[in-house]
Amino acid sequence: MIYSGKNAIVLGLGHSGEAAATLLKEEGATVVAADSADNAAVREKAAQLEAAGIRVLLGPAAESDPAPYDVCVLSPGIDPIVPLVQNVIRKEIPIIGELELAFQECSCPCVAITGTNGKTTTTELTTAMLQGCGVRTMSSGNIGLPFATAVRQSHELDVMVLETSSFQLETIRHFRPHVAVWLNLSPNHLDRYRDVEEYRTAKLRIFEEQTAEDFAVVNALSPLPPLAARQLTFSASAGSADFTLRDGVIHFRGAPVLDQSRTKLHGLHNAENLMAAFAIGHALDVEFDLMAAAVLDYTAPAHRCEFVRDLDGVRWVNDSKATNLDAMEKAILSQDRPLLLIAGGKDKGFEFDDIAPLVKEHARSAVLIGEMKDRIAASWSATPCRTAATLDEAVALARRAARPGDVVLFSPGTSSFDMFRNYGERGNQFKAAVHALA
Repeated sequence: MIYSGKNAIVLGLGHSGEAAATLLKEEGATVVAADSADNAAVREKAAQLEAAGIRVLLGPAAESDPAPYDVCVLSPGIDPIVPLVQNVIRKEIPIIGELELAFQECSCPCVAITGTNGKTTTTELTTAMLQGCGVRTMSSGNIGLPFATAVRQSHELDVMVLETSSFQLETIRHFRPHVAVWLNLSPNHLDRYRDVEEYRTAKLRIFEEQTAEDFAVVNALSPLPPLAARQLTFSASAGSADFTLRDGVIHFRGAPVLDQSRTKLHGLHNAENLMAAFAIGHALDVEFDLMAAAVLDYTAPAHRCEFVRDLDGVRWVNDSKATNLDAMEKAILSQDRPLLLIAGGKDKGFEFDDIAPLVKEHARSAVLIGEMKDRIAASWSATPCRTAATLDEAVALARRAARPGDVVLFSPGTSSFDMFRNYGERGNQFKAAVHALA
C-alpha cells in the first residue's frame, strides 16, 4: 500500500494509464487522470473512471491543472515535451511510469525483455515455453494486459514475463528484473529521440538496478557497458556465445539443445528468439529437454513473417510488424524465393538508404506506399520501384508483377500511423486484399 493516502495524477487515458489509475485507486490513493484529448471516445472512458471515483481532466484543463500531487504516473506513449507533461515537470512532481508503479506492487520475480525487434515473439514464446514446463507465469507490459492490471495475479505466479519498450524504461526508478533480456538494437523512434544513442540509453536502463544475483541475457554482437548481473550470451552468427547456431541446431556451450527445424519458427531472427527464451529458462533452472518439448507447437504472432496464401505459384507474406529497417532486413533475409517487396509508411525520422544494397541484391522490384514512398524510391534508385496511393493498389501492382515461384513480402520498414491506426490494422488490410485476389 505504498500510495495509500497519497494524491496521484495519471497522464494519458490509454490502456496503461487506465490500468495505473485503477491500481492507484485500489491502493487507497486519491487519483486524478488527465489527457490532452477531448473527444467522444475519451469522454466515454472518462465517465467509466469517474464512476469508479477517479476525477478526470481533459483538454486545456488537463494541460493547465494547477494542483500539486505526490506522484505522477506517465503513460509511455506520451512524449515528455508536450504541455500535459511539462505542466507536471514545472511543479517538480516526481514522475514514474506504469511499469515502475506495477513493479512496486509485484509479488513475484520479473523477466523483462527489450530490443528493437523480436520482443513480442520472444515474450510470447518464453511465456508459452515456461507454462509448458510447469512454471506459473503470464505475459504483460507492452503486450496484452498492462502490467498494472496483471500485477493483481502476481501472488499466484512464479515469475512475470514483461515486454518492455524504451518508452516504458524511460520512467523507471527501482525496476529490477531478475532476468533482463537485450535482443538487439537498430535505429527506431527517431521521431521521439534525438539520435540512436539517446534511444539506446533509454533501453539500457533495463539493467540499471540489477545485481550479481540477477541475470542479463544479451546478444553477443551488441556492444554493452559493464553489467552487474551474470551474463548469458546468444548469437545465430557469432561462434563464441553461450548459445550458438550450427547447421540449424541451437547449442548451449557446445552441446545441442534444439533442432530449429522441428519448431514452427524459421529464420535466423527466430533462432535468436529461441536462444533468448532458452537462456531465460536456464536462468530460472528449467531443464533443456523440457524447454525443447514445450516450444515445438508454438506459432509466431500474427503480422511477423506471417504466411497469407499461395496464389498461382506466388507466396504472399505479411510482415506488417516490421516497423524499422532491422526488422525489414531480417524478413528479407528469411525468404528463400525471388522477392517482390511492398514497403513504406510513416516518416519516423530515419532514411532507407542503408538498406538499399540489400534490397537491390534480393528484390526484383518494390511497390512503395505512405508518407515516405517518394523518398524511399529515390533511395532505392538501383531497384525498380513503383508507388501506390493505397495498400490495395500496392497489392494489385504486386500481383501483376509477380511470377510463379516468387514471394511477395509486405515488410513496411516503418510505422503505420500515416494511413492506419496501428500495424495490426495495416496487416489485416493487407491480408484482406490478398485474400480478395481472384
